Amino acid sequence: GSETMLRRIRFDRPLKSSQILFNRVTTWSPVGAAFNAPQHRRPERLQKNVGLFGVPELSSPAGFQVARREALWEMEFLVKRVCTEPPGVGTVEAFDQLSDSLCKVADLADFIKIAHPDAAFRKSAERTCVDVGTVVEKLNTNVELYQSLKNLLDNKDVLATLDPDTRRVAELFVFDFEISGIHLDEAKRRKAVSLNVKLLDLSHEFLHGSYLPSTVEKRSLPEHIRHCFSLDGNRIQISGLHADSPDELVREAAYRIFLYPNTDLLLCLDELLACRHELAKLVGYESFAHRALKGTMAKTPETVMMFLELLTEKLSNRTAKDFSMMRSWKKKTRSLNADLMPWDHPYLSGVIRAENIEPIQYSPYFSLGACMEGLDMLFSQLLGVSFQAEEPQTGEVWSDEVRKLAVVHETEGLLGYIYCDFFRRPNKPQQDCHFTICGGWLKGGGRYQLPVVVLMLSLPPPTSRTPSLLTPCMMENLFHEMGHAMHSMLGQTHYQHVSGTRCATDFAEVPSVLMEFFASDYRVVSQFARHYETGEPLPESMVTRLCQSKRICGAADTQLQVFYAALDQVYHGEPQNRTTTDILKEMQGKFYGLPYVHNTAWQLRFSHLVGYGAKYYSYLMSRAVASMVWRQCFLKDPFNRAMGEHYRREMLAHGGGKEPMLMVTEMLQKTPTIEDLVEALVLDPEDFTSSV
Repeated sequence: GSETMLRRIRFDRPLKSSQILFNRVTTWSPVGAAFNAPQHRRPERLQKNVGLFGVPELSSPAGFQVARREALWEMEFLVKRVCTEPPGVGTVEAFDQLSDSLCKVADLADFIKIAHPDAAFRKSAERTCVDVGTVVEKLNTNVELYQSLKNLLDNKDVLATLDPDTRRVAELFVFDFEISGIHLDEAKRRKAVSLNVKLLDLSHEFLHGSYLPSTVEKRSLPEHIRHCFSLDGNRIQISGLHADSPDELVREAAYRIFLYPNTDLLLCLDELLACRHELAKLVGYESFAHRALKGTMAKTPETVMMFLELLTEKLSNRTAKDFSMMRSWKKKTRSLNADLMPWDHPYLSGVIRAENIEPIQYSPYFSLGACMEGLDMLFSQLLGVSFQAEEPQTGEVWSDEVRKLAVVHETEGLLGYIYCDFFRRPNKPQQDCHFTICGGWLKGGGRYQLPVVVLMLSLPPPTSRTPSLLTPCMMENLFHEMGHAMHSMLGQTHYQHVSGTRCATDFAEVPSVLMEFFASDYRVVSQFARHYETGEPLPESMVTRLCQSKRICGAADTQLQVFYAALDQVYHGEPQNRTTTDILKEMQGKFYGLPYVHNTAWQLRFSHLVGYGAKYYSYLMSRAVASMVWRQCFLKDPFNRAMGEHYRREMLAHGGGKEPMLMVTEMLQKTPTIEDLVEALVLDPEDFTSSV
C-alpha cells in the first residue's frame, strides 16, 4: 500500500541492475546507482516549480515572506486558542502546533541561508530567520501564554488526565519559558529580556571574531615560509592553525599568530560569560552551567567534572605513552625544539597514523554508492527500514547534485525523507551536518506529518570517469550523520517539540556515534566495500589495520577533548576573579599536559563556547554510552534484528519525549555509573571490534 505513495526514481532510460558506469561494468542496486551513476535530470521547461522541499511558496526568494506571513497568521490564531480554552491536553497540542508552524519556517530558512547557491534565496532566508526570531522572543515574554501552561500543570485533576508524553512536553515548554525569566516580577522580567538581547549581540560578536584571520607584517615571518600563508600587500593573513603542515616553523608561526590575544574579543568573552551568569542567577540557577545541564543525561556540572577528572586519571598512563611516542618521532625530524608543543600534537598523531594506513588505498573500495548500499543493507537487516531513491521535482532542491531518499519501513510504509547534499561546491559550508527541516508529529484527524531532514557532507564530486570515492574518515562521517537521520526518521513522537534529534545534547550524539562502531566492524564493512572498477571486496587485513590506526594516539586525542570540555565547564561555573587566559593556563596544565604558550589565547578561537555553552562534554559522554550499547547489544552480532528492534523501541522511538538517562537505563537494563561511563571510554578499542 505505502509503495503507491512513492514516486519511483525515473531516469531518461530505464534503470537496469547491471549498467555501464564510468565505462566499466559494475552492478549496483537502485540506491547504489542513484549515488554512483551520473545524474540524468528530466528537461524542466514544461514542469511546474513545486518550490523548495515541495513548499509551493518557496519557488522564488520572495516566497519566504509569504511563508512567514502565513506562519504568523496561524500563530495569532493558536495563541488566542491557547489563552481562551480551558486547560487540558488541547492546550499542549495547540502549543506544539504553534511551535511547529514557526519551526517549519525558521528551520527551513536557517538551512537555506547557508546552503543555497543563489544569494537572493540566502538573503531572503536570513531576513526570515531574523523576523521569526523576533516573534519567538516576543512569545517567550507573553505572560498570558505562560500562565495557560502553568494553570495546566498546577491543576492536579487536569494533570492526572494527561499521559506521560503530554505532561513531559508541557513541562519542557514551561522550562523554555522560565529560562527566559517570564515567571519573575515585571522589573526582573524586563531585566531578563534585556540580558537575552545583549547575549544575542555578544554571541554574534564573539562568533564573528573567532573566525576572523590574524594579520602581521610580512617582515615578521622568515621569507621561506611566507608563501604558506595568504599575502595581502605588505601583510600576511593567517586564518587557521595549519596543523597538518609538515614544516614545524609554519605550525608554530600559525599557532602563535592566529592565537595572539585580541583585546576587544577578550572583553567580549568576559561580557558574554558574565551576562550568561547574571541571567542564570536571575532565573533561579546557581550558574549558567546548572541551567544548561537541566534535563541532560549528566544533570549537573558536578557530575560532568567528576566524569572528566576520573577520565583524566584513568587515561593518564596511556596519554603519557602517546606523548612519549610523539616526542620520539619529533626527535627523528631533527627539530630545533625537543619539547612536544601544542602545535605538534595534531600533526604528529596524524603522521604516526598514516604510517599504518594510506587513506588513498581505501578510497576505491568506498565509492559513495557502495557506502549507501551498505547503509541500506544494514538498516534493512537491523530495523526493517530501506531507502528508495526518488527524483526530485522541478524547484524542490537547491542544487542539481542533491539526491532525495524516501525512508520506507517494511510494514509501516513511508517514514520520511532525507535530502542528501553530499558534494563540495563553491560557497557551500565545508562541514558535515544534519538539519531538521520539519519534525514528525500527529496532526488532527490522525494524520502524521512526516519528518524531513537534510544531510550535508563535503565529499569529492564524481567525475565522468569515477564515482565519488571516500576516505575511511569520510565513510565514517557518512555513517555518523546517517545515525542522526535515522533518529529523526524513527523518533516519530506524538509531539514535534520532542521528535527525532530534538532531545538533550548529550543524548543526541549517541545514535550517530553508535554508527561509527558499525562502520569499523569488518562483518558490516565486508557487506558493501568493493572496488568500484573490479568489484573485488576490501581485504579483511586492511580493515584490521584501519581499526589499529584509530587506536594510535587515541588517549592523547581524547585527553585534548577532555581539556576543552573542562575549560567550558569552568568558564560557565561560578565567576572567578581572574582572566579567561589564566583559567585556560590552569586547565591546560591539569587536563592536557602540553605547556601553555605565552601570549596566546586559544579560548578566543573556541567558537563552540557559543553553541555548546557548558555542554562541550556531550560528545565524550555520548561516546561512552554508545560504546556500552555497542558492546552489550551489537558486538556479538551487528545484524541482530531483535536487538535492532530493542534499540528502536527503547532509544530512537522517543526522540526527546523521555528522560535521556531513563532511555539509556532501559536499553542497557542498568543505570550506568560515572565509573561505567569512564570505563567504556578507556577500554582498549580492540574490545569494540570483531572480525569473522
